[in-house]
Amino acid sequence: MVSIEQNDDNRVDDHVDEEIINCLDLERPKSFFLFAGAGSGKTKSLVTALNKIRENNYEQLRLKGQRVAVITYTNAACEEIGRRLDHDPLFSVSTIHSFVWELIKGFDKDIKEWLYSNLKKQITDLEEEQGKGRPTSKAYADRQKSIEVKNKRIINLENIKRFTYNPNGLNQDKESLNHSEVINIGAYFLKNKSLLQKILISKFPILLVDESQDTNKDLIDALFEVEQRNRGVFSLGLFGDTMQRIYSDGKVDLGNNLPESWKKPVKKMNHRCPPRIIKLINKIRSVVDEQEQRARTDKEEGFAHFFIFPLSADRITAEKLVTERMAEITGDQKWLDANAAYTSLTLEHHMAATRLGFSELFKPLYKTDRLRTGLLEGSLPELNFFTEIVLPIIDAIKIGDKFAIARIARKHSPLLRINRDEKEQLLQIKNAEEAINQLSLLWSENKDPLCIDVIKCVAELNLFDIPDSLYPFAYQPLMQSETVDDETSDDQDKENDVLDSWGECLKAPFSQIKAYASYINGTSKFMTHQGVKGLEFPRVMVIIDDSSAGGFLFSYEKLFGAKEKTKTDVENELAGRDSTIHRTRRLFYVTCSRATESLAIVAYSEKPEAVKKHVIEEGWFEENEVEVLL
Repeated sequence: MVSIEQNDDNRVDDHVDEEIINCLDLERPKSFFLFAGAGSGKTKSLVTALNKIRENNYEQLRLKGQRVAVITYTNAACEEIGRRLDHDPLFSVSTIHSFVWELIKGFDKDIKEWLYSNLKKQITDLEEEQGKGRPTSKAYADRQKSIEVKNKRIINLENIKRFTYNPNGLNQDKESLNHSEVINIGAYFLKNKSLLQKILISKFPILLVDESQDTNKDLIDALFEVEQRNRGVFSLGLFGDTMQRIYSDGKVDLGNNLPESWKKPVKKMNHRCPPRIIKLINKIRSVVDEQEQRARTDKEEGFAHFFIFPLSADRITAEKLVTERMAEITGDQKWLDANAAYTSLTLEHHMAATRLGFSELFKPLYKTDRLRTGLLEGSLPELNFFTEIVLPIIDAIKIGDKFAIARIARKHSPLLRINRDEKEQLLQIKNAEEAINQLSLLWSENKDPLCIDVIKCVAELNLFDIPDSLYPFAYQPLMQSETVDDETSDDQDKENDVLDSWGECLKAPFSQIKAYASYINGTSKFMTHQGVKGLEFPRVMVIIDDSSAGGFLFSYEKLFGAKEKTKTDVENELAGRDSTIHRTRRLFYVTCSRATESLAIVAYSEKPEAVKKHVIEEGWFEENEVEVLL
């Protein structure tokens, strides 16, 4: 039986749903930004609004051949929303990459012009850097490789009539666009081509963007421009929470300085977390904005405890001790479950990479801005080459699954491309079988080959098509780093150069590919904020360990008062730019807000007592909720 209080909880945000529905009136459409904090029932509000559109405007939209577009962040979210809407074709529910590709595909001449111009600019920038660099440095050699790859692609452009793209695929063919290109082209076309704007508006008079704070800022800016030029005939609805922005390419100030005509509804309830955890996350964000969530009246109080260890502590022993203490504190023996009935969330990916054993693969790519987002999303074509082709075929070889081996080879191997000559087909099959056997020898006698050895072997055998960006490594030995003679520009290049990062990554043992794949696919015990977006767990252990993270974007020691802000931190904050502490606070907020029953924070610090003092003074925890364990 539902209590009166529970009914009141459910009705608190009813006015928000009504406000959104009013914005989606096709006769008088308005745009809006919905603040929807952690556990606020954002998807429920989205589906409620869509069902109302179906009820009120189905025939009107159908007769005009129009649909309502919904952009979500993941395929899983697409499936969930589609299921709740009975997969009604009135609604186009897709990821951002799929949506943009549907808009721009077919504009092949314009895409070719954009690519040519973009590649030329990249080459010019690289050549300018070459003029400043030393020909004997590794950075110089890597830039030269990059120039060659880009020039090769420009030459290939001349023969391309039609471009292709698969949002969930490897996109290795010469005609393929990569993920970032699709987004960049879409943003540019929407801003500069009135025809594409007209196509968008005529197809989709209503466009709703979920997790808008993490949608590429250039694309969001382009959609703002479309809305501004088509106000009164187009509704743009953004769902999100700037406190939960976790990707670097999201729009920093989304939700601020919106046009006067925009509606700004706010959801107050948090239906996920117990009161104790809501009190914590409200305190964490209180210095950022005035948004404060309410707890449900039918939720038990819940638990939030903070455990601090010195840096010298053994991590496995420490975290086992925390599970024992949480079982005592909560009376919940599932904290001790041998099958890990709690979820460990690492606020920094390096921590999971270290614990799961794929650091050598991960670190070089993570430090490179252009690769970081794809690495965390699992969308880098180069890594997908390993995880979706090489790894499955090696796993199939190990268990003797001939059907799987044949399926993968037929789908991906150039040795088995269709040939009408029967004798040649038989020869191709024989060559493919021999190549697969040769490849499998790299793992004989329980060997663990390096990724570079796998790439070279595949290339030599012509077994699979190598991604363009790995082509230089497939046919040349890995170059050893050389002394740069204190040349500043080359030092900067080393930090940011994509080819240099791939060169380091390929030195990792192939076994790290499997560990990375398990992490990205969510089959490992460890997850991070990226992996848990929109998810929830009864028991959550948040592990905070700057010394293991190895990153430079976040600092929990600063957030927890164990380290002073740097001059750069202060300058960034005064200028309104994103800072280390801002980024870290958001990550902390997102992770803490996953727990539905109990939350354990495990921090490893240089100054345990200083951390304890700080979190108590901040009002995050009571003194009896903080333990320093030596």
